Amino acid sequence: MKIYPAIDLKDGACVRLRKGEMDDATVFNDDPAAQARAFAAAGFDRLHVVDLNGAFAGRPVNAAAVEAILAATAVPVQLGGGIRDLDTVALWLDRGIARVVLGTMAVKQPDLVREACAKWPGRIALGIDARGGRVAVEGWAQTGELPAEELARRFEGAGAAAIVFTDIDRDGILAGVNVAATAALARAVSIPVIASGGVAGVEDIVALQAEVDAGARIDGVIVGRALYDGRIDPAAALQAAARC
Repeated sequence: MKIYPAIDLKDGACVRLRKGEMDDATVFNDDPAAQARAFAAAGFDRLHVVDLNGAFAGRPVNAAAVEAILAATAVPVQLGGGIRDLDTVALWLDRGIARVVLGTMAVKQPDLVREACAKWPGRIALGIDARGGRVAVEGWAQTGELPAEELARRFEGAGAAAIVFTDIDRDGILAGVNVAATAALARAVSIPVIASGGVAGVEDIVALQAEVDAGARIDGVIVGRALYDGRIDPAAALQAAARC
């Protein structure tokens, strides 16, 4: 199982939101490139980056910060936020992003997402963000009635590399990852799932590991606030994940 340290970008800085609320942000580092280097130096071999302003604006906003991260380290970067058309997908892949995460597009432009999966094999992930089990889009500002598992099933066989599944109600508040919902989704479809939202300690990684051992296709976990505030030691996290 892979560990993805999170770098969430708001106004050019690394922040963590509480439950996706843009007006409830804590700034942890005003130099995203330095944060990327620190994560790489700690032994992490991949990063999860989100352009939060872009997610609300529907277009890239923190492009300069993303490019600084790409220039600062050689580890693969997975990027989401504000990617709403194929031209933007192509732009980021051409600039060195290893994988893009498409969330709002998966709901509103599913045919384009399928086209992207076919055009860039292994480089497109689905972002499924849920509040109360229902999918939210547009930077989590809009929650509809579509169940997360139903959205995932619509992309079976499309060639998506992964599903990044976020429990919005737990995101950024250290409430513990929603192991049950993550495992249920990972068993409902054949697409590997990356868990996100609420990771508070190594015990969350161990709990996900148990689901992997039981057959759930959980491929990784995104860790944010718990790394920034020292609740999770990077070496311990990597050791726990290596046992998966």
